[in-house]
Amino acid sequence: MDGLLLFAHGARDPDWAKPFKEVARRVALSRPELALRLAYLEFMQPELEAAARELVALGCKRVHIVPMFLGTGGHVRRDIPPMLERLRDECGPEVEWLLHAALGEQETVIQAMTASSLAWLNLGASAGPESQA
Repeated sequence: MDGLLLFAHGARDPDWAKPFKEVARRVALSRPELALRLAYLEFMQPELEAAARELVALGCKRVHIVPMFLGTGGHVRRDIPPMLERLRDECGPEVEWLLHAALGEQETVIQAMTASSLAWLNLGASAGPESQA
C-alpha cells in the first residue's frame, strides 16, 4: 500500500498552515482510500518521522514524501535525508521511502504561480487573484 506524506516547514502562527491543510483536505477528498498525512519540520505537529510511522502503522510499504517548499533548499537537502535514514533503519527494507522534488519546482505549480502573479495586473487595487475563483 502506498502512502502520501505532505511535508511543510511549519510556523508559530497556526494560520500559516491553512493552505497546506487545504491541500491535504482536497487530496483526501480526491483519493479517500489513500493513506495521507501532513507533517511539519518545526513548530507544528506532527513532525515528519511521527507522521511517517503512522503511515507505516496503517500498512504502507511505500511512502511518497512531497516537500511542500517552493524550492530545494537547505531543509530538503540537509534536514530530510537524516530523518529518512532513521526511518529506513527503524522500518527496514520492507518500507520504501520516496523523496520527491520540492513542490514549487514542478511545472504545474510554476504555471499556477505565474498565472496568479499576472492576475494582479488585471484586477483593481483592492481585489486579489483569489477573488477570481
